[in-house]
Amino acid sequence: MNEPTEDLDAARAEAERRGVGNYERHIFLCVGPDCSSVDEGAAAWSRLKTGVAKLNGSTDSGRIYRTKVGCLRVCTEGPVALVYPEGTWYGGLHPGALDRIIAEDLGEGNVVTDLQIGSNRLPR
Repeated sequence: MNEPTEDLDAARAEAERRGVGNYERHIFLCVGPDCSSVDEGAAAWSRLKTGVAKLNGSTDSGRIYRTKVGCLRVCTEGPVALVYPEGTWYGGLHPGALDRIIAEDLGEGNVVTDLQIGSNRLPR
């Protein structure tokens, strides 16, 4: 196995600054281009960032973490998202639908069943 070529202290410090280890929820949002257009993905990401920042009270830290990904391998009816720890998969996240995920799932912890396309809670 290869040894790290650089000291990881800077990455550890940034992870700590970002609150890694203290999150209650984590949403991964696929921004396309296969499940949705690049423009739709960019608009969804911008909307998610704003909505999560409002829930967190900050753009840099809080109880909810968000990650932009290029592919969740469900390449239809996007944007597609995955929310942990429940492992809820969502599709068709156009503006109004994404607003519901932000408010109902991320904000209140309730699965939005009519937008849910799958479920995969990870074992402990």
